[in-house]
This record gives sequence, C-alpha cells and structure tokens, in this order.
Amino acid sequence: MAETPLQALSRLREALQEVLFGQEEAIEALLATLLARGHALLEGVPGLGKTLLAESFAKGSGLSYKRIQFTPDLLPQDLTGSEVFREGRFEFVRGPLFAQVVLADEINRAPPKVQSALLEAMQE
Repeated sequence: MAETPLQALSRLREALQEVLFGQEEAIEALLATLLARGHALLEGVPGLGKTLLAESFAKGSGLSYKRIQFTPDLLPQDLTGSEVFREGRFEFVRGPLFAQVVLADEINRAPPKVQSALLEAMQE
C-alpha cells in the first residue's frame, strides 16, 4: 500500500528527530515550509545543527541539496550558473541555486549583487 502524504511527513519528522535532538521547533518550521512550498530561514549560533538539518531534510525528502558558503568575493554567476564554451558551442552550467534544497550560509558576508541574485531566485 502506498504511503500517504501525511504518513510521509510523519516519517520525515521522526527521521529528522532521530538525527537532531532538541531541535523540534526548527524541524516543525521546516516541515511547515515544505507544506507551504516556501522558504525557510534557519538562524542560530554555530553548532546547533542547521547544516545537518538541511542535509537530512533533503535526503529524507528525496530532494537535491547544495550548500553555498557566502564570501565577500562571491559573484552572482557563482549562484545561478554561467555559460561555458565547450566543443565549439556555449553550454549553460547550472549553479547551486538549481538544487531543490539550498543552504545559503552566512548571507550577510556576500556583496549586495549576490544577495540580490539570491533573493530574486527565491521569488521565482
């Protein structure tokens, strides 16, 4: 018998709670975001498991995952991708923003144009 969406959500919640102890609020917020087809902002001091939560969420959901470390020298095309010349023609190579789950770490360190590219992609 096929798993219902409610059963799948419950299974995902249990799997995330096995990996992350004491993060029930963050897990519930992330699951609500999944249901709303929206975006989540996970904030907190280092070491709380935000990266592990994002990775585990993507794996448990069967979604693609990419992590972007924002730095002052990051360029917008580092997020979105760029055209690369191969075998006599240009080919678009997708950036990490094309993943279904993207962890954008330390957004505040990125230049304004990169932050703008991230926000624009989130609106799509």
